[in-house]
Amino acid sequence: MTTTDLNMVNAYIPGRADVGPLTAAMIARRDALLGPAYRLMYEHPLHIVRGEGVWLIDPDGRRYLDVYNNVASLGHCHPAVTEAICTQARTLATNTRYLHDTILELAERLLATVPETELAHLMLTCTGSEANDLAYRIAQVRTGGKGVIVTETAYHGFTDAVSQFSPSLGVTVDLGAHVRLVPAPRLYHADGADLAERFTRDVEAAIADLRRHGIQPAALIVDSVFTSDGILPEPAGFLKGAVDAIKRAGGLFIADEVQPGFGRTGEHMWGFQRHGVIPDIVTLGKPMGNGQPVAGLLATADALAEFGKNSRYFNTFAGNTVSCAAALAVLDTIEREGLVRHAACVGKILRDGIAELASRHEAIGDVRGVGMFVGVELVSDRAARTPDRELTTRVVNRMRDNGVLLSACAMGHNVLKIRPPLVLSADQAGMVIEVLDEALTTARSVQPGRDRY
Repeated sequence: MTTTDLNMVNAYIPGRADVGPLTAAMIARRDALLGPAYRLMYEHPLHIVRGEGVWLIDPDGRRYLDVYNNVASLGHCHPAVTEAICTQARTLATNTRYLHDTILELAERLLATVPETELAHLMLTCTGSEANDLAYRIAQVRTGGKGVIVTETAYHGFTDAVSQFSPSLGVTVDLGAHVRLVPAPRLYHADGADLAERFTRDVEAAIADLRRHGIQPAALIVDSVFTSDGILPEPAGFLKGAVDAIKRAGGLFIADEVQPGFGRTGEHMWGFQRHGVIPDIVTLGKPMGNGQPVAGLLATADALAEFGKNSRYFNTFAGNTVSCAAALAVLDTIEREGLVRHAACVGKILRDGIAELASRHEAIGDVRGVGMFVGVELVSDRAARTPDRELTTRVVNRMRDNGVLLSACAMGHNVLKIRPPLVLSADQAGMVIEVLDEALTTARSVQPGRDRY
């Protein structure tokens, strides 16, 4: 396992574990056909043949509780979404070169979720990476600058432009000369400092350094829950000073809502709303269509005016009628099933239950989160708050073996990332807590360097 790739913290590493002959044969076939760039999750990779709500199911019928997959925001194969897709595919599947009502209704519905802002337009893409790429293009045109400010373990996508300001991809993916990193706002490690003041000061310093090097700031872009940095939601409101700073500098504020959006925080539809800030652009990802390839951005008329005047945007698949129907079904379901409030209620059960485990497990340094988003920071020394990456890897794999799927994040690779579909029930939250309790007990008894329990 390298120390440069966050994605490897819970990855399958060839030769490290016995995966059995059938799995080994499938992995060999996959490698031969797909090439060397893909990664598999978990020490013992999963072969999944079916999804159902919060469950993923293997060929033997074993069910795994998926508390990691935010793309299936309503749960795997949600009937309302699959029905909307099938119905629309039987009727019309075409692109934005033709008039159709579905995309207009989707735009009206999404813009209605942000009445307190000046966001006025929807543009559609296929993925969150594309949405952030497009947002950056718009920011460059609007500001005349190229400078981008992101947090130190941020992830914003895989396109060439966006990978240059996605430091979590590792040191083998070069950051752009126009990119500045600022420390993530880690309350657990702040030692009582004013987090809002510190983050504002760091952003101001990044703006000054860009200018010193002759680079005009174009944008500050953050995931409003700072997911890849370790799930850092508190205190609410700490973003305001930094947003004001980038706007004073002539740059735009881009709220990356690919992970925090669509009600996941349990408070609002969007994560940025808990900070009382006004974005120039809000980017959305595949949770928008419960996994159907639909994503996009909301932008102010001011941000888009010059780009729209001088640039031609067309994306053959983005905005097609089938994807728009899926996205409308997602919005309908969130409203009909009360999933924002549900995320708040079940998320609290999950956080409180895990926090109670801390009395029995010294390895739990911090439990934090908001709504259906929980981070559990594992440490080898509570007083020093020392990241325990090895333990985190063992816990993730032990929980997989016991039927619960999650992952890890943060610079220290030591924060359990719990990000279930919004439909997770209270009983299923209890299962996560129970399996985590067992995994911590078992994983602590394993000597470092061993990979079997």
